[in-house]
Amino acid sequence: MSAFKRFLFRVFRKNETEIHELNYLFWECTWRCNLSCRHCGSDCKSETRVADMPFADFLRAIEPLEHRYPRDTVIIAITGGEPLLREDLADCGRTLRQHGFRWGIVTNGMLYDEQRHCELVAAGLSSVTVSLDGLEETHNWLRQHPQSFQRALRALRLIANEPRLNYDVVTCVHKRNLPELQQLKELLIANGIRYWRLFTIAPIGRAAGDPELMLSRSQVEEMLQFIADTRREGEINLTFSCEAYTGKYEEEVRDSYFFCRAGINIGSVLLNGDISACPNINRSFRQGNIYHDNLLDVWDNRFQIMRDRKWMHCGMCASCKDYKQCLGGAMHLRPAEGEPILRCYNFR
Repeated sequence: MSAFKRFLFRVFRKNETEIHELNYLFWECTWRCNLSCRHCGSDCKSETRVADMPFADFLRAIEPLEHRYPRDTVIIAITGGEPLLREDLADCGRTLRQHGFRWGIVTNGMLYDEQRHCELVAAGLSSVTVSLDGLEETHNWLRQHPQSFQRALRALRLIANEPRLNYDVVTCVHKRNLPELQQLKELLIANGIRYWRLFTIAPIGRAAGDPELMLSRSQVEEMLQFIADTRREGEINLTFSCEAYTGKYEEEVRDSYFFCRAGINIGSVLLNGDISACPNINRSFRQGNIYHDNLLDVWDNRFQIMRDRKWMHCGMCASCKDYKQCLGGAMHLRPAEGEPILRCYNFR
């Protein structure tokens, strides 16, 4: 990455941060889930004492966005838990479209069959993210369900053949599935899947107590090299997620440079009404609550902790020569304000 390219990117990032248009809003609509995944960052349960958020409450909260932003410029990403457990999901989506919002879901695919597919597409579904975390045995081990792989693959086949949908497959890379990435790539290509994104598993939620899920530094580099090689081959559009600055791999593993947009372009409404950024970040970073705050006022006037990240210049970041390019990494890798980063993926 040339010095001039780095400079131009920093100017772009600074402008985006100052403007901070909200264009991607997560709605954590439920904590209910039909799986019990080993790596779940939310630690969701199949049965929960916390009720689903009433859609009317969420719709009321986002009404100010409808008046601020032009139609179709804000995407609502419905997540959970597992959003397909909501029987009113299609009705929610249809209403969002009527109010000028594009919408999509993040799903494990267990309930995504042909009937549900048709119902959601007819309701204006525009994007889907489905998890596939290795070959069958490995995926089922991580998801702790013997049918989870086949159900996810069924969903992906339906989605990949639907021209009206944007989609991607996400794979959480860990020690067991790292050696399977080549075979998984071949499987995806054979099934017509064109868009694939890799994550690593952060030590949060259930994963915090499971070292088997954490890649070593050399394994992270092996994964990054696999991404770079696959991108050069050009058979499938593979990217590394937005989770970390990668140093020398930056121009090889994604379409643009690392930019944690939490609180800059990305917000969330959590199940209890809390207003935050990316739902993967620590809940202590919440900025308000829709039941006593105006969502747009909170977006405009709070989130300073995410828009000015000088506080992240601590721990190993304090002496890093790449800090001005990385700004201390992704927010989800910070346990709390002033705390050092949990992991660093900067390869020089």
